[in-house]
Formats: sequence, structure tokens, C-alpha cells
Amino acid sequence: MKEKGEKDPLKEFGRLLKIMDDLRQDCPWDREQTMDSLRKLTIEETYELGDSVLKNDMNEIKGELGDLLLHIVFYSKIASETNSFEIFDVIEGICEKLIHRHPHIYGDVVVKNANDVKENWEALKLKEGRKGVLSGVPISLPALVKAYRIQEKVHGVGFDWKEKHEIWEKIEEEILELKTAMINLSGSKNEKNKKAVEEEFGDLFFSLINAARLYEIDPENSLERTNIKFIKRFSFIEEHAEKTGKTITDLNLEEMDILWEKAKEEYKK
Repeated sequence: MKEKGEKDPLKEFGRLLKIMDDLRQDCPWDREQTMDSLRKLTIEETYELGDSVLKNDMNEIKGELGDLLLHIVFYSKIASETNSFEIFDVIEGICEKLIHRHPHIYGDVVVKNANDVKENWEALKLKEGRKGVLSGVPISLPALVKAYRIQEKVHGVGFDWKEKHEIWEKIEEEILELKTAMINLSGSKNEKNKKAVEEEFGDLFFSLINAARLYEIDPENSLERTNIKFIKRFSFIEEHAEKTGKTITDLNLEEMDILWEKAKEEYKK
């Protein structure tokens, strides 16, 4: 029995479903939406959640999770109008999938660690009818995230380095190949040489992402933190220029370098 005043998530979820019904019936904007029109908005909401997680802002995270939950309910409502599926089917489906893919919890499979769990997960997906290990990687994923997911998935079936330190030899090899391609491109407008350089850059990026995975670093988060750090430091240069009655274009490179070092020291504090 629930204590008086105890929160009831099922009641609130039912309230959300009722609100969605009302919006779909009475709101002109909500009535016009389709799965296609929602798609770009859902992607935007996902990135906003990612930003909140990076900032570790719990209040923002809570709000963005609510926005994403609304999208899940919205898609399900649209589907129910054509008798394709309902929110019940969505929830039932994920429950059954989680039970099936966690036989170490709901069955008699024994695992030693999280890595065993991931390997079992990939093996079970193949048994469920996936055409290939990489068939589940979304085409529309950003390239950096896609590379990471590709490497995770092939690791799940045993295609990986025996020792993680071996990746550094591969990275050095890719850097050398990139330098060679750059030398061949130097002074040349040959489109074939330009494509070779682009390919070698891609190989190097892929290897660096692989290193991040092997050392349990999220490359997307790492790069975004560097982006944020760069923006803060460059903004420091702009603000300093403004305080002295100048704009960023009034400063020469040497002056900007001096301010850059000051910005680094400032943010270390």
C-alpha cells in the first residue's frame, strides 16, 4: 500500500498520455505533426540532453528527459491512429527485450564482468535475426559516434586487439601514411592525391577513436569538452580586446598567443 503523499509514476504517466490525447485532438500544431516532422526535433532534443549531461546540470537533465519522453509518447500516439502500435506495445517490447538479453539475470547464464554482458548482448542480437553485426548501426549517426559504435560492436564478437597498447603502433603507422599522402599532395591539384589524404585522415581518426574506446574514454565527450574549453579561452581573448577598446581583428597573432596563455592560466584557477 502506498504511503500518503508518495509519488506515483504510473499515475503521472497516465496523466501524460491523457494530455497527449488532448493535444492531438485540440491543438492545431500538435494535430499537424507526423513522424517525419518530429524526427529532426527528436534529434535536437537528444543533443540538448547530451549538453545537459556534459554540464552535469541535474535540473536540465530532468527537463530534457521529459522532452524526450514526450516524443516517445507522441510517436506512439501517431502510430495508434493507424492501428500500427500503441504505447503499451512499445513498453511491452522493451521489457521483453531486456529480459531476453539479460539471461544472467533472468536465466542461468553466468557472466564475469560487464564485457561478458556486452558480448552476450551482441550474440543474442545475431540469433534474433540481425543480418550482420554492424547492421544495427544507424546510418544517420554522426561519424565520430558511428565509428565508436562500430568498434564496440565488432569487439562484442571478439574482433579486437589482443592488448590495448597495440593500438599505438597502429596510430603511428597511420600518422606516417598521412604524412606520406600529404607530401604527395604538396604542390599538386591532383584530385586522386587529395582523396588519398582524406582517406588517411579518416584512418587516423578511426584509430584514435579506437584508442579512446580501449582506454574507456568517450571520444565524443572528450572532443566536446575540448570544444567548450577552446570557446572559453577564445572568448577570453575577445573580451580582453574589447576591454582595451579593440576588436579581435585588431590583435596580431603574437598578441593573441599571449592572451591565450593568460586564458589557460585563468581557467586553471
